[in-house]
Amino acid sequence: MKIQKISVEGLFGIFDHVISLNLDERITIIHGPNGFGKTAILRMLNSFFDSQYAVFETIPFSKFRIDFDNGDAVEVLKKSDSIKKKEQESIDFDFYKSGDSKSSNSFSFKVDKIEDNVGGGSQTIFNSDIQSNIDENNPRFYSVYISSGSTISRSPEEPEWLKYIKQDVSLRLIESQRLLNFASSQSSRPHNKKPPLSTVSAYSEEIAELIQGKLTEYGTISQSLDRTFPARVVKQQPSPDFTEEKLRDQLIELEEKRSQLIQVGLLDQEGNSDFQIQPGSIDETTQNILSVYIEDVEKKLSVFTEVSRKIELLRRIINKKFSYSYKEMSFNKETGFVFSTNHPTSLNQKSLSPTDLSSGEQHELVLLYELLFKVEPNSLVLIDEPELSLHVGWQSQFLQDLEEITKLADLDVLMATHSPDIIQDRWDLTVELKGPEI
Repeated sequence: MKIQKISVEGLFGIFDHVISLNLDERITIIHGPNGFGKTAILRMLNSFFDSQYAVFETIPFSKFRIDFDNGDAVEVLKKSDSIKKKEQESIDFDFYKSGDSKSSNSFSFKVDKIEDNVGGGSQTIFNSDIQSNIDENNPRFYSVYISSGSTISRSPEEPEWLKYIKQDVSLRLIESQRLLNFASSQSSRPHNKKPPLSTVSAYSEEIAELIQGKLTEYGTISQSLDRTFPARVVKQQPSPDFTEEKLRDQLIELEEKRSQLIQVGLLDQEGNSDFQIQPGSIDETTQNILSVYIEDVEKKLSVFTEVSRKIELLRRIINKKFSYSYKEMSFNKETGFVFSTNHPTSLNQKSLSPTDLSSGEQHELVLLYELLFKVEPNSLVLIDEPELSLHVGWQSQFLQDLEEITKLADLDVLMATHSPDIIQDRWDLTVELKGPEI
C-alpha cells in the first residue's frame, strides 16, 4: 500500500492544499512561498506514522487527509469548543475503507489546555479515549504533558486498524536540520547526556560497523564452504556446461568483482590472485575443482552485493561533486568515511576528518547517505529543503542523482523546496502550494 494523495484544510486557518503523488515517476516536489505550509505538511505526515500526535495539536488545521492507492483513506480532524473559558480540542482519526463514504473506524483524543501555576507557563494535557466500532466498550486513557522547557509523553494503545496502516506504509523524514545527530546524545539518565555528535561523524562510524558486519558474515560463509570443499569436489559430477572457455570467463569476472570490492573498501588488498589458464590445460578433475571453487566464491562475494552497489553510487556522486574542491572520498572498515585532498600542486595527500568538510559538503553527504543506507526499500522519503547550503551547480545535479538513488534503493520521494535549480526542467513532477482566492 502506498500513499497516493495528501490534503489539508484550514492550515494555519488560511490554506487548503491537495498534493497528488507521482507514483509512476516516484518523485514529487512541493514548492510555494514561505509560510504556505510545506514543512508543516511533511511534519504532519511523518508524525501520523510516527505516532507523535502532539504535532496535530501544535499546528493549526481543521482536516488532514491521507488517501492510499488501494482506495482506503484516513482523516485527522481537529475540533475546538469553548467550555467555561477553558479551551478544549478534540483530535479525531477516521478510517474509510475503499468505496465507503462513512468512517468504519475511529480513534480520538481530547486536548485540555490549563495554566501551569508552578512553572509560570502553560500545560497541555491530552486526554485520549480510543473509540472503535469493533470494540466500543473498551476505552483507554493517556496523557501528554507539554510545559515550558520539557516534554513528557506516553503514547496511547492504538486500535488494530491504525496499527495495520502504519505497518503497511514505511516512511522517513529527512529534516532541514540534519548536520547534528541528536540520537547519539540520548540517555536514560539526563545528567549523562552527551552533546550531539555531528551527523557525518555518526554515519562514518555507522558505515564502518556495516562493513565490519559484512566482513564477519563473509568470514562465516567462507569457513563453512571451505570446510566442506573437499567433499563437494569429490561429489561434483562433470557437466558439459562448464567448458574451458566458460570457466576462464567466470574466473575473470570473479576477479573483477573482487577488485571492485577492494576499490570501495569492502575487501582488503591481497597478494596477486590472478592466474592464467593455458588453453588445453583443464582436465576433468581440474574442471570439477574449478566449478566448485567458482560457485563458492560467488556465494561469498554475494554477501557484499547490495552494500557495494550503494557504496559505489555514493562514492561516485560524492567524488564527482567534491572534485571541485580537490577532495576525494573512500571507505574502510576501521573509520568508515575516508577523505583526502588531491590538489595537483600538492606533493602529498592530506587526510581530512568528516567534520573538516564544509557545511554544504556535509549536507550533501548526509542526505545521500540517508537515502541509500537509512531507508527501507519501498518507503516514502520526505525531504525538507534539499538545497540547503548547496552550490547552484550541485542543486542542478540533485534531481538526476536522486533518480539514480530511487531506482537502486527502491524509494518514493516527496520533497519540499524553494529552489528552481533543484527542479530544473521537471515541472511535471511539481505541486504548487497556492494561497486562497480572494
